[in-house]
Amino acid sequence: MATLLTRPPERLHHHAYVVKDQEKNRVFFEDILGIPLTATWCEKHFNQWVGREVAFCHTFYSLGDGGALAFFSFADEEVYRKTQAEKPADIRNFDHISFKVDESTFSELTGRIEAAGLALRIADHGYCKSMYCESPDGLIMEFTVDPPHAADIDAIRRADAHRELARWMAGDHRTNNDLRAPGAA
Repeated sequence: MATLLTRPPERLHHHAYVVKDQEKNRVFFEDILGIPLTATWCEKHFNQWVGREVAFCHTFYSLGDGGALAFFSFADEEVYRKTQAEKPADIRNFDHISFKVDESTFSELTGRIEAAGLALRIADHGYCKSMYCESPDGLIMEFTVDPPHAADIDAIRRADAHRELARWMAGDHRTNNDLRAPGAA
């Protein structure tokens, strides 16, 4: 068994993502979602990947636990292009960032996305309910509400996490999610 950290990381400090247009990004995160812009750092440094000084802007949007979403943009088109995937995945849904919210915030966010005329998807996973939407630069955002008995569900999965992973890796691909409604997205 692995030797775990004596004390795990306290929280997510920030999740960084590159955007083309900081103002379009601000409108989405602050005006539509209501997540506040709390810091903007404007800097220049020697960029080893292009061999010259590059100006960039780094913004932070604060979360309730002290963490943040962070976004970079560059005043250099070549650097921007070098940060982008040459070919996006055909199925992008599995690369996303998720935030825990309560039922009231879930409803408010869903209303904000709908009022802005943006696409969203709601899925009941059984162990949580999620709403998915996408930022102007393609960052898939998930907002998740835990059910009232989340602690009981968590205790079950913690107790069998290693056993279930070993089972899956051995080729036994039966589901262990009896909480999801049959045919639910």
